[in-house]
Amino acid sequence: MTVTYTARVANARFGGFSQLLLLWRGSIYKLLWRELLFFLGLYMALSATYRFVLTDEQKRYFEKLVIYCDQYASLIPVSFVLGFYVTLVVNRWWDQYLCMPLPDALMCVVAGTVHGRDERGRLYRRTLMRYAGLSAVLILRSVSTAVFKRFPTIDHVVEAGFMTREERKKFENLNSSYNKYWVPFVWFSNLAAQARREGRIRDNSAFKLLLEELTAFRGKCGMLFHYDWISVPLVYTQVVTIAVYSYFLACLIGRQFLDPAQGYKGHSLDLCVPIFTLLQFFFYAGWLKVAEQLINPFGEDDDDFETNFLIDRNFQVSMLAVDEMYDDLAMLEKDLYWDATEARAPYTAATAFLMQQPSFQGSTFDITLAKEDMQFQRLDGVDGPLSEAHGDFLQRLLPVGAGVGAGVVPGGLLGRRLSLLRRKNSCVSEASTAPSCACACAPDGAAPECGCGDPLLDTGLREPEPEPPAGPELPAEPFTPVPMPAPRGPAPPWLPSPIGEEEESLA
Repeated sequence: MTVTYTARVANARFGGFSQLLLLWRGSIYKLLWRELLFFLGLYMALSATYRFVLTDEQKRYFEKLVIYCDQYASLIPVSFVLGFYVTLVVNRWWDQYLCMPLPDALMCVVAGTVHGRDERGRLYRRTLMRYAGLSAVLILRSVSTAVFKRFPTIDHVVEAGFMTREERKKFENLNSSYNKYWVPFVWFSNLAAQARREGRIRDNSAFKLLLEELTAFRGKCGMLFHYDWISVPLVYTQVVTIAVYSYFLACLIGRQFLDPAQGYKGHSLDLCVPIFTLLQFFFYAGWLKVAEQLINPFGEDDDDFETNFLIDRNFQVSMLAVDEMYDDLAMLEKDLYWDATEARAPYTAATAFLMQQPSFQGSTFDITLAKEDMQFQRLDGVDGPLSEAHGDFLQRLLPVGAGVGAGVVPGGLLGRRLSLLRRKNSCVSEASTAPSCACACAPDGAAPECGCGDPLLDTGLREPEPEPPAGPELPAEPFTPVPMPAPRGPAPPWLPSPIGEEEESLA
């Protein structure tokens, strides 16, 4: 059964993980103690041979071999190769868990779309979920040794109630040399189509939703089959295994303690047990053991998936959902917070301190600013209220020669456009005109009481017009009447303001 220690590490505390080191089931000690004893036995045998068996000449040769192995053992990239391999295996292990076929979504759709409180409606729902459970059993007995030991033949599947004898005949008469875990899915689709024709499924949208959930369930079963079929490339596993074994084979010789009297560099201390070499073996070989255990999580290791438990749980839950719980509703009642404006569940004495903590509004809500830093500033850098820059903004949008053109040609289109824009902006609202003018805008058709209605009439804002150069007067051109355009209908709704109409009439 899977080893779970989540509750032990719910709160981080001093020495919290130290308690986990004392566990045996599912631990690294249980996986590695044989290999560790074997490595230590070989090391001690070589050490005893060097100390008590070899002659002096043989000892000198052995010491040169130790130095050589210790020098070149670091060239084996064991940590690099092993790290990538374990990462790949762990990701693959978690993806396989996500592909476990769980019928929860499918059973909710079946209970909500296949209607009928009579015996036939009940038969439809139970048979549909039995087909889904049968497919899960067929695929799991194909990839999991524990499930295969539970259902070694199809007869065991029939006796367990996942398949009837008539369905077994159809299943075995289907001529196919491939894995036939997909057959119950086809039965599911055909039975759902029959329920749609009989009106048990009331519309095509519900029928489509049911088949979509079936497709998602079938996709997970198919992925389990592909994960079992396509393994991690064998060459990668071989490279990692050879790298780890060859590294520690070199360490058996290269990490031997030599006679300090010979004066070899790094061999001034003589110990019998290589403590740090054993730790290194514990880490690297344990890392490899992790990959060995997780590369196929459908075995019978301590941390492999509990496939038989999932079969029992899924079958029971799915039948309860579509049978006993079908159309089973409690009486509708007003909830406890029906008249409360701010619903909040109570706290126990152990969690009452949480009521005093403020709710999180955002990380920037804790920033404090000085009062002068919260004032809006004008873009041009001139001191004064921000509303005074409203009229000058239009002037900055005009080209440099706009004032000259308006002065040379009195009443030109550019000058009249500026007048209209400034007149419109001066009568937008009382709030925008209060800082710059004390009078109110005149009603439609009446002249304003001051010059704020047309800023071009204001001498403070109007630039002086240049005097015409002295010279002989030009003869007056003959007056030619120009026909006025026909009046147009009301302005289309997409025009932003009546300025467009006024400009057209002025043009």
